[in-house]
Amino acid sequence: MVGWAIALHGGAGDIPIDLPDERRIPRETALRHCLDLGVSALKSGEPPLDVAELVVRELENHPDFNAGKGSVLTTQGTVEMEASIMEGKTKRCGAVSGLTTVVNPISLARLVMEKTPHIYLAFDAAEAFARAHGVETVDSSHFITPENIARLKQAKEFNRVQLDYTAPTPPKELENCGDSQIGTVGCVAVDSAGNLASATSTGGYVNKMVGRIGDTPVIGAGTYANHLCAVSATGKGEEIIRGTVARDVAALMEYKGLSLTEAAAYVVDQSVPRGSCGLVAVSARGEVTMPFNTTGMFRACATEDGYSEMAIWPNN
Repeated sequence: MVGWAIALHGGAGDIPIDLPDERRIPRETALRHCLDLGVSALKSGEPPLDVAELVVRELENHPDFNAGKGSVLTTQGTVEMEASIMEGKTKRCGAVSGLTTVVNPISLARLVMEKTPHIYLAFDAAEAFARAHGVETVDSSHFITPENIARLKQAKEFNRVQLDYTAPTPPKELENCGDSQIGTVGCVAVDSAGNLASATSTGGYVNKMVGRIGDTPVIGAGTYANHLCAVSATGKGEEIIRGTVARDVAALMEYKGLSLTEAAAYVVDQSVPRGSCGLVAVSARGEVTMPFNTTGMFRACATEDGYSEMAIWPNN
């Protein structure tokens, strides 16, 4: 039976099982709020594309996720945000990266999709396009939080690109804490007519090189939607790009006849290394799946038949 469904994530990675309440609860509260927002919009008949954008905008505005307001810092102490959005049946899509002043990158990605003949705009050209279309912008200092300054300092001390978005850790403990990424946000949605959409947004890696672009704005890697499914991935961007993760889920459904759950599980288990990836996906039939091969993934979903889930670690 076809019905609406929605799934969203707040990042996958090496999330410690003893994550402090002050780090866990705000994210869980935000995910629940955003899930309720998306469900309400779907019930009201809003198109999945609008729903995915709405939910990701809300997540971008939350400072505890690595997107929008909470974006982590480059090696030069700046932000470079990126996002993409895609509609399933038409395969229309838009992507942006290198943003430093745009409050909601996901909405600029949609404008690129709808107002240009192109798919992808980046850096100064994307910023100029935002200003020309009246997109809300702020001084880049708006995105530079004390917490992210501390994360960058730690990463520089150990001369590494730090993939985590956990609470700042004392340097003596940081060496052995392992890499993770908690924070990239995404949403996938389908309505009762089988229309699909996917949206993803991120600030990237702590201490990343200026100009580095990850999987989030790469159509087919971090984001993809067609007539069969919609997928939003999170984790180690370079691995997700190499594995063409989001597109592979759709391809396995289309060419191998796998179910959504089978296809997503295969990609997460076989296409990328352990500890590097998670995704959320919905099908045109209203199915939903949220597999990951990391310690945990902030995730939530709901379907028209009444199923709802919000979790971080496996089986919790």
